[in-house]
Amino acid sequence: MQSTEGQGAAASTPATGIAWVTVALCFGVAVLEGFDIQALGVAAPRLAPDLGLNPGQMGWLFAISSIGILVGASVGGRIADRHGRKPVFLGSVAVFGVFTLAMTVVSSFEALFATRAIAGLGFGAALPNMMAVAIESSPPQRRSFTAAAMFCGLPLGGGTSALVTQVLPSGFDWRTLFHIGGALPLLLVPAIHWFMSETYHPERRGGAPTQAMSALRALFGDGRARVTLLLWVMFLPTMLILYLILNWLPTLVTAKGLDPAIAPQASFWFNLASVAGGLMLSPLVDRHGYRWPVTLAFAGLVATLLALAGAESRTAILWLSGAAGFCLLGATYSFYATAAGCYPTEIRGTGSGAAVAVGRIGSAVGPLLAGLMIGSGASAASVILYLVPCAVVAGLAVFALSFVAPR
Repeated sequence: MQSTEGQGAAASTPATGIAWVTVALCFGVAVLEGFDIQALGVAAPRLAPDLGLNPGQMGWLFAISSIGILVGASVGGRIADRHGRKPVFLGSVAVFGVFTLAMTVVSSFEALFATRAIAGLGFGAALPNMMAVAIESSPPQRRSFTAAAMFCGLPLGGGTSALVTQVLPSGFDWRTLFHIGGALPLLLVPAIHWFMSETYHPERRGGAPTQAMSALRALFGDGRARVTLLLWVMFLPTMLILYLILNWLPTLVTAKGLDPAIAPQASFWFNLASVAGGLMLSPLVDRHGYRWPVTLAFAGLVATLLALAGAESRTAILWLSGAAGFCLLGATYSFYATAAGCYPTEIRGTGSGAAVAVGRIGSAVGPLLAGLMIGSGASAASVILYLVPCAVVAGLAVFALSFVAPR
């Protein structure tokens, strides 16, 4: 099967003069999503003892956000294919802003669980639309770079949440992170309403046939079955690794004997280096295809995880945290564009949303398993080592996809 990323490009790409505004707004939302998603992990060392939550309960809080993202991505992408990207995107940003703020006024595990789940719906509904907009707003020769640049907002936001803890007073209230993470998306909503362009108009592309096409046919019809399944095998273990690290890295660093005040620095370097990885790998993917750049990035991730599991010194842990971010998210942001480009414009939200949703199964399972393992006495090293086979599987899936859907 050949990639269908170019289908409908001329019809869906907005004028050059306003396309950058749309991409910039999506980038801003990605920054805020990254901040909000990472905030729970950064706040965990203070939040858990303050509210009396055990590692198993924290694992469920991390996991339910990913479950919400799974549902939100599945539904949000499908609705956007029928009604356009902008209204779904606007609503999703409002939802995750409101329910991130709600984290500051609840105190029981059950209430935290519910608010985090609904915030996850907003996170999830935004993601496939950002993936589609990256494809629909950029020329074919720069799609991987545009997607990577846009999604670099996620680690920038995550790194910022860790950095904020370094500039706040030592005894700051963990709720401060959620005040920031909830208020800023709501401030961005009017800008999205007034300035974001719609990149896809279903009524101009025969909306009725698109609505009649079932999700199964969109994903598996017309020779797309192998591509869809390989994309899922790429996304699931990758998101398992990513969200386990995003949520548990400060706790794992503390478990290695480092000062809890230093632990957020590992998250900061993980996120900062991931931006460099995305911006360096994506031009290679645009120029040479994703087979070797992304496969080799996963090979580097395997080596880094093995080294990180045995690292004990502050310097080694921070360097290796950065290397893990460089390899993992550098590869991930490159195949965001690859995934969206595997589907025609009229079902791009459905295909992208399904890939994100399957990935969120992994992102829910990873933090939950880590919480159970740590709660049962597992060491930080053993938790990290169990990520190695996941990285191997994801790398092999990328390599296999390059033969099924060449670019």
